[in-house]
Formats: sequence, structure tokens, C-alpha cells
Amino acid sequence: MSEIYVVGVGMTPFGKHLQTTVKELVRQAVDAALTDAGIDQSKINTAFFANAGQAAIEGQFMIPGQIALRDMGFSEIPIVNVENACASASTAFHLAGAQLKSGESDVALVVGVEKMYTPDKEKNFAVFNGAWDVHDMEGTVRNLSQLTGKADAVTLPSGPLSSSVFIEIYAALALQHMRRFGTTERQIAAVAAKNHRHSTLNPLAQYRSDMSIEQVLAARRVAWPLTVPMCSPISDGAAAAILCRKDTLKQFDRKRSVKVYASVLASGSNRKVDDHHKHICHRAAMQAYDRAGLGPKEMSLAEVHDATAIGEIIQSENLGFCDFGDGGPMAERGETTLGGRLPINPSGGLVSKGHPIGATGLGQIFELVTQLRHEGGARQVPNARFAIAENGGGFLGYEEAAACVTILGSM
Repeated sequence: MSEIYVVGVGMTPFGKHLQTTVKELVRQAVDAALTDAGIDQSKINTAFFANAGQAAIEGQFMIPGQIALRDMGFSEIPIVNVENACASASTAFHLAGAQLKSGESDVALVVGVEKMYTPDKEKNFAVFNGAWDVHDMEGTVRNLSQLTGKADAVTLPSGPLSSSVFIEIYAALALQHMRRFGTTERQIAAVAAKNHRHSTLNPLAQYRSDMSIEQVLAARRVAWPLTVPMCSPISDGAAAAILCRKDTLKQFDRKRSVKVYASVLASGSNRKVDDHHKHICHRAAMQAYDRAGLGPKEMSLAEVHDATAIGEIIQSENLGFCDFGDGGPMAERGETTLGGRLPINPSGGLVSKGHPIGATGLGQIFELVTQLRHEGGARQVPNARFAIAENGGGFLGYEEAAACVTILGSM
């Protein structure tokens, strides 16, 4: 099968874009990716469009990709709409790679977009609160409460939706990690502080204010042990990538091309809560390393799904950067900061770069490609050679319902 390369990337600033439409966000990201690749849209054979919330928020069901891309001139080519919770964009990237490997297309566009700021906050939170089993919410709440050791630690949403149930889910996962491994609130805060510091170096990040560990700990509590700076914000934004087959690479700047070494899409399982080796993200990561012929020690950096700061701790363990239970101490020791042993989320991560859920996975790809091209500026990881991204979505059982792990490498 043909090797696959990323030859162009583009991304809007993540943040609050009240006056910018979904179509305009898509146009900005796609135009940037086309310019970066040095081509016009006539070279695109197929497109994959990722979005998770537009149907719930705007009522645009079923054909959002055809509408957004037709508006900027794309027609006739296959356009596939992808919705896979917060893993929508990385799933679209995975599918584009598979399409190219099959030989059906030579050059593919992948774009993810989300416009989450809306006057109707209940519609906004409904997007998140539909990303677990709505037919068995009571069972999920019981499972989560068992993780915390307190029967009523997690409660069902009642009345008008005013928050995301995922905050309580992540709080329960944090408490379970603390109980089992001794992870501390300060270690979780160290992750958040590190990512807020990283985001000051990223001009596309939603938040660009440095924070100390003490400031993170002193901030308003959301759900113990999580404070506001430990949690990702809602965000508007879009990101795009252009992929091609090896036999088409001659059309592009080979020196700036980035090879896709592995892309693994996985679903969760009915694992036991303490069987960490069967965690969806650990399984996907091990498969990705195997396909790439690489291992955790060969990664120069990582972008992981820190919807809350405890997520980065858990994923650093799942990706094999440390033993299970050592993610918190590793972060507290400074090993995951820029200049450390293995920088994680040099972009600022979801907690500071932002989390427009349908675009998040491609935002991670944008950062990996930028780093592997050695174009990261002040946040550049020296001598970056290989990089890995983990993007999870939804919740089922004790873990994400879907996850995608991608490994990229420089030429």
C-alpha cells in the first residue's frame, strides 16, 4: 500500500468568534491549508468534513460538509461527513488516509470545524451531554460513583442544562486515579500550569496567560479536584490538512512533507476498571507503535486529549511514556514541559489552546506537523523527528467510547 504524507495544514485561532459563521471558519482553515500545500482546490480528489455539534446547535443535520465546502467552490468530488464525538477530526484524518491507501484518490482534504458559542447555552451543553449512553445514564452514574468510593459523588443533570456532564466524569476519573496511585491535586495543577505556560507561545491559542501551580489551585472549583484552569473551555475554530499518496508527492514540497507512520482508530471495551493495559487509548497506542515500527522512547513530543488536566496524566501513561500511576509525578518533575524529557502539548493543549470539538483532532495534527517541520518558533521542540497524537471522544463504561492515535514523522 502507498505511503501517506501530510503536505498542507491550516488552522484558525481557537476562541470566541461570535460574528464568524461555520462556513467562514471552514474557508479560513481550508484556504490556509491549500496555500501551505501550494495548490488550488482543483487538485483535491475527495474531502472529509468533521463536525460534532452543528446539528444540535444550528439544526444543520446530515450534509454540513457539502454545504460548507460547496460555498467555497468544492463540488462533484466525494465529500464524507464524519461525527465521532470529540474524536471526529482525527477520525476524518484516519478515513482520508484509508481512502488514499485504497487508491480511490490521490489528494484528500480533511477539515474539522466547530462553532460552540451560542446565546442558547442549553443547546451547547446538550452536545456534550449526548456523548454518553443516554439510555442508561443511571448505570453510568453508578459506575462513576464507584470509582470515587462515594455512592452519590456523581449526579444526573436535572432541569435546564447549565454545565457539561463530562466535568463530573473527569472529576470521577481523577478521584479514581488519586485513590489508586496517590496522584495529588498539585500534580494535576502542574499539568494545567504547564499547558497555560505553553499557550503563551502559541498565537492561535484561545488563552495566552501564564499561570503558576498556586494560581491554578486557587482558582474557582468546578468539581473536586478540578478547578477552572484545569478544564478546557468551549471554543469556536477550524483546522484542515491535505494528504497525498507517495506517488503524488512530487507535486509538493517534499522537504516540508510529513509522513503518516500510523493511524489507529479504536472503540472501547467492557474492560475491568483496573485493567489499564486494556484501556482504549493504551490499546490504540500500542497498535500504532507496532504499525509504525517505533516505540514511546522514539517520540520527540506528543499532543494528547486533555479535556481536563487529569486527562493528560492518564494519556501519558496510556502512551507508554511512564508506568501506570507515574503520570502525575512525571508532570510534577517537569519532564513534560518544553525543555523537558518529552514535551506534551507544546501547543497549550485543550485546556489552554481550546477545544472546538469537531476540529480538535486536526488542531493536534497541525501542531505535530508544525513541530516536525521545525516551524514552531518559540515553542519549537529541538530536533523533533517523530510525534504522536491521542484524541478521544465520548464516554462509555470506564473510558472513551472512541479514540484515534496518530504517529507522524519528518522526512
